[in-house]
Amino acid sequence: MPGVDYEVEYNNRARVPEHPQIFARWTREASAYRERTAVEKRAELGLSYGSSARQIIDLFHGASGGAGPLALFIHGGYWRSLEPAMFSHMAAGLNARGVTVAVAGYDLCPQVTIATIIDQMRAACLFLWRRFGQPFLVYGHSAGGHLAAAMQATDWTAMDAGLPTRLVPAGCSISGVFDLTPLVTVSMNDDLRLDPAEALRVSPLFWPPPEGTRFDSLVGARESSEFLRQARSIADAWGKGGVATRYDAIAGADHFTVCDGLTDPTGPLVQRLVELVWAR
Repeated sequence: MPGVDYEVEYNNRARVPEHPQIFARWTREASAYRERTAVEKRAELGLSYGSSARQIIDLFHGASGGAGPLALFIHGGYWRSLEPAMFSHMAAGLNARGVTVAVAGYDLCPQVTIATIIDQMRAACLFLWRRFGQPFLVYGHSAGGHLAAAMQATDWTAMDAGLPTRLVPAGCSISGVFDLTPLVTVSMNDDLRLDPAEALRVSPLFWPPPEGTRFDSLVGARESSEFLRQARSIADAWGKGGVATRYDAIAGADHFTVCDGLTDPTGPLVQRLVELVWAR
């Protein structure tokens, strides 16, 4: 888009100068949640779904125990930073509502490409299918929102005719990026290594919409105009393609505080996720 300074628009850490304090809080809260769920024997940590050290899943079982619905959370960091262990507590809200939550890790750019990360998340989904034998919600923050959309739009039966068509019948992106073409011009592309053709190839906005599924695209109302555009664009495009979409800008939230509601079992964000968990 002419006149848009993409370097500024996509630099979330510069827009939220207090992000180091937010990250430190997340790390403390995630550690405390892992300790608590370990004591309660609700945590299975470091389950390997692939060959590298970062291809792991931490499982946090629902507080009610027994069989229940399943969700996968994917963290952000522009595909090139952060650790899944920083986000364990993002399972807390759904756990309290009886939902088992898998928090997945993946290898980072520039050691791998975004296309490879998409394939790794597909492998994580197959791991969960083999373990639980049921479809599940995928939700994610930032780059994790991009990956959630990619999982929902994956043609699973093309990968394996024995898989359900709707392995991921519903998804939720929190501050996701779905059109990666603007990132070709920004400095982080030194790590992402996108050219225009590859940026299009890994952009779920340009994939066939997963007709018959449900997808929420959420964003903080205080985020940049590009993040607001990205969130609305996927809701509009997929909505026209037969997906039951919902767009919402969360009042008062920036790119990082927007996902804090995931820890509140009685809050509107978790309530909406509970509704999506039961989508089939």
